[in-house]
Amino acid sequence: MKPSAPDRPGPSRRTRAWIIVLAALILGGGATAYTLRAAAERGTAAAATADSGFTLDQGTGVLHVRDTATGRVARVDPAAPGGRVAGGPTCDRFHTAGGTALCLRRRPGVPARTDALVLDRRLREVRRVTVPGTPSRARVSASGRMLSWTTFATGDSYAGNAFSTRTSLLDLRTGYLVKNMEQIPLTLGGRRHHAPDVNYWGVSFAADDNRFHATVSTGGRTHLVEGDLRAWSARTLRENVECPSLSPDGTRLAFKKRVGDGPREPWRLYVYDLRTGREHPTAERRGIDDQALWTDAGTLAYGRGGGVWTVPADGTGAPRLLAAGASSPAVPAPAPSGPPG
Repeated sequence: MKPSAPDRPGPSRRTRAWIIVLAALILGGGATAYTLRAAAERGTAAAATADSGFTLDQGTGVLHVRDTATGRVARVDPAAPGGRVAGGPTCDRFHTAGGTALCLRRRPGVPARTDALVLDRRLREVRRVTVPGTPSRARVSASGRMLSWTTFATGDSYAGNAFSTRTSLLDLRTGYLVKNMEQIPLTLGGRRHHAPDVNYWGVSFAADDNRFHATVSTGGRTHLVEGDLRAWSARTLRENVECPSLSPDGTRLAFKKRVGDGPREPWRLYVYDLRTGREHPTAERRGIDDQALWTDAGTLAYGRGGGVWTVPADGTGAPRLLAAGASSPAVPAPAPSGPPG
């Protein structure tokens, strides 16, 4: 019979006490972190709600912006204190058309995530999609049926090549969501293009809710893309076009054109005629980094230097400040009868 092994001394009473205390601290810290995170998300969600009575129905053609001081969507009203009424939801990016609004809001925490909130004409949430990254671009088609948003998956600027984007499409009529536009087959220079560095951003929808224009970047160059959702295809039209915005009559595109290689204000605001293939600069000769908005058939609005500016699209006139301390200009169009589409 083998002799029994000597008993090993167990942990002392003091050691056991410290283990219990440490475990309690870890569990308590985790619970506290969870509680704080949940409270922050509840608070952010509550802040994203518009005030009662603040809707998209206060007149066709009224300019809405994101108020920089509060982060809330505001209605520009020269008769109001400060020239605006800031009673809308809290958003980092905002756009609206056809009785539908799109509010991009960064969620608290790491890694970065963004909520794309679909809102009705009373700015009530009807759908929410959460995607990776930080908010960059938001667009709603004229009918209110089609929505698109872009986030920065990595990086926070289009000025260099060290960034990656994620652009989504949502059809409100069918409910179909394209989580990443890179799934769409791309034709570049007449040939099917496959590359790991393909990035889309800055979608603008045509009136038929099927065709769209956007920017695609690959191989260190940017291209204007025309897409067809029913055919599930996209093809490049020309180089050096970023953040296109289709005119109400569908004949022209406002866009950012890169005119310098430096990181500071490398783009200028141009207009491209789709019928003639000609382009011309606007009277805004300063640098911009925004997707311009057509407020009517001949006028553009855009964010620059912490304010929203306007300039004629035909190259005449001069830039004029519409709203200081603002971004994300949008002009609510009348909602179509019945559901979007």
